[in-house]
Amino acid sequence: MRARGELLWGADAQGGAPYVFQDPMDPNRLIGFEVDLAEALAAKLGVRARPVLGPWDSLLELLARGDFDVALNGIEVAEEKKRVCELSRAYYAAAERLTVRRGDTQAPHSLAQVKERRVGTLPGSLAERILRREGAQVKTYEGGQDEIYADLRLGRTDAVLLDEPITRYYGAIDPELEVVPGAFGEVRYAVAVRKGEDSLRQALDTALEELTRDGTLRRIYERWGLWNAETAELLGDPDPNSRGVPEQYESWRAAVGRVPPFLERVTERYPATLSLFARGALMTLGVSLLSMALAVAAGVVLALARVYGPLPLRWLATAYIEVVRGTPLLVQLTLVYFGLPQLGLRLEPLTAGVLTLGLNYAAAEAENYRAGLSSVPAGQHEAARVLGLSRWQTLRHVVMPQAVRISLPPMTNDFIALLKDSSLVSLVTLTELTRTYLNLANAMRDHLGLGLLVAALYLLLGLPFARLARTVEARLGRHLKEVPR
Repeated sequence: MRARGELLWGADAQGGAPYVFQDPMDPNRLIGFEVDLAEALAAKLGVRARPVLGPWDSLLELLARGDFDVALNGIEVAEEKKRVCELSRAYYAAAERLTVRRGDTQAPHSLAQVKERRVGTLPGSLAERILRREGAQVKTYEGGQDEIYADLRLGRTDAVLLDEPITRYYGAIDPELEVVPGAFGEVRYAVAVRKGEDSLRQALDTALEELTRDGTLRRIYERWGLWNAETAELLGDPDPNSRGVPEQYESWRAAVGRVPPFLERVTERYPATLSLFARGALMTLGVSLLSMALAVAAGVVLALARVYGPLPLRWLATAYIEVVRGTPLLVQLTLVYFGLPQLGLRLEPLTAGVLTLGLNYAAAEAENYRAGLSSVPAGQHEAARVLGLSRWQTLRHVVMPQAVRISLPPMTNDFIALLKDSSLVSLVTLTELTRTYLNLANAMRDHLGLGLLVAALYLLLGLPFARLARTVEARLGRHLKEVPR
């Protein structure tokens, strides 16, 4: 880390305020109280802080495989986490708060009343463990916090149990919701470090102690409106009352507390997101093109092996196709990215994403090409032999041109599907188009308008390739008489 001059810290910007999120007024910039904390810790360690984004529920796995130095994103102090990583001293404490619909006389107001009720929360959190212990029907959300409270507002859940910072930023500001008085548990956050890196953990502990002593931590929490009695007790501060102005909280509330009219968003806010969307689109397009190139090459080999290879090779090709088609792509990506390092093979995120997507789609491509090869009449093979063509010449000049024309439409369909499936590479810390949309939508509390924008971008990415495929198909079939309509 010191040689590199950077503290790489893992976080998930999709979660939203007040932890790590895109600034609603300048989406090209990450803000949040943990962004401020990471920068303060890095300064104490004599390095720069650089965030590495990944899914919140996979941060500890990404940490273990070495994608970043520390995970700093609401990592709860819990025994199950201590089994897979080292934890620094706690830097923040907060109560668990219950939020219900305002005026709902049937809403639960105590833990005893959540039994058999639908309650929303985040997966793997203390709140989830509390709810399951009390017998609630727990509904967890992989997306941002805004979605959890939106479901409560729409009546899809009966209550939400989450940490106080999330409640303050999403539940308490909604006029249709109310926060039940009282605490329903206490959560503490710490910085996660890989097992065995005791020197880094001790350095972080020392830095946190210095930040507590010089008042930096308190100032950060007060700026974001997060200073509370629990944190005051944790840090040994005798004053639980906030003395500073929560300017960051007020700024965030002014930016997203009321979603602006659609026309105002189109003219003022969306243009600021275009550079982020452009980077996400380039990542999506790059991953898709590389993956499709691999899929086409591997698919041709598999199809030829299955149609013309000796019996053992046909069996191997068939087994590969059936296994890959019969298992979820997400499982395959998880095995490649997190499983292979256990065997000593650690792939970079882009390599792992392209390899998994390419090998997965190779199975589908192989079946497309096999159908194309099988569609060529046997009489044409026989005619080629009569003309003295070898098997390779027959494939090259007679079979393949016809097979390609027949296989092109399903191959184009697969590429457009691959463009959308490339969103899964966000699991391996690559920020593509869908991940960019989710991060921005949760930061700006605008899922509809930004969703329409990202849908249009996907359409623009796919249409040129569909048009190109139709042109190539027409050229390959120009000798055929068009079927009358």
